[in-house]
Amino acid sequence: MSIPTLAITFLGTGTSSGVPMIGCSCNVCTSSNKKDNRLRSSILVQSDSTTIIIDTTPDFRYQMLRSNTKKLDAVLFTHPHKDHIAGLDDVRAYNFFSKKPMDIYANTLTEEAICRDFYYAFSKDKYPGSPNLLLHTINTNSFTIGNIPIQPILVWHLKMPVFGFKIGNFTYITDANRIDDNEKEKIKGSKVLVLNALRKEKHLSHFTLDEAVALSNELQVEKAFFTHISHQLGTHDEVNKQLPNNRQLAYDGLQLVV
Repeated sequence: MSIPTLAITFLGTGTSSGVPMIGCSCNVCTSSNKKDNRLRSSILVQSDSTTIIIDTTPDFRYQMLRSNTKKLDAVLFTHPHKDHIAGLDDVRAYNFFSKKPMDIYANTLTEEAICRDFYYAFSKDKYPGSPNLLLHTINTNSFTIGNIPIQPILVWHLKMPVFGFKIGNFTYITDANRIDDNEKEKIKGSKVLVLNALRKEKHLSHFTLDEAVALSNELQVEKAFFTHISHQLGTHDEVNKQLPNNRQLAYDGLQLVV
């Protein structure tokens, strides 16, 4: 199928604690630059007819209000950690207006967490107003949502399998510190790559900034944006000054057309 033009909105670009972090008075957490305020990581992907979100963070309700997203066709999940699924309950607002279930695309590990944490949505005697969710199990095979083609990319978050997604010429990967060679092949040809870059110091389950830059160069992508950023990385403007123009930190509200 032909690839539609896609509008990508970064709803959040922060790590699990967000930025500013509760109780912290570092120069990043006290910065007056709005680009140093980061909700938990998520993106909105829109074609001319289809709107999807990747991950429902604890900030999901506010992210949808802030982006004025009136219509949502589906939710696509990367993995089951709380900072990526905790806001799912609030899709019930879309259920109310659309009068239909929300399509949920996730691997079996994430489905197990969703069914456990939002058990009431799957009860035989559902309480009125509970979210109405329709689960679709995904694996590494490609699929489509509306007119948006999606190729899952298996990456590793320490020992946890996580899905990144190649959507047309755009690839989104968060919560990873290793990608096998055969999965890297799927990324090649992307014009834009979004990759997690937690901080400068080594981390057991996330790419560092240097590792993310190196991987972007290895894959020869035209542009790379880094996300899932902690307050330990430094201020947005200071870090970007140290990076090439085609390798930059993303920020909340950044919009791309690919």
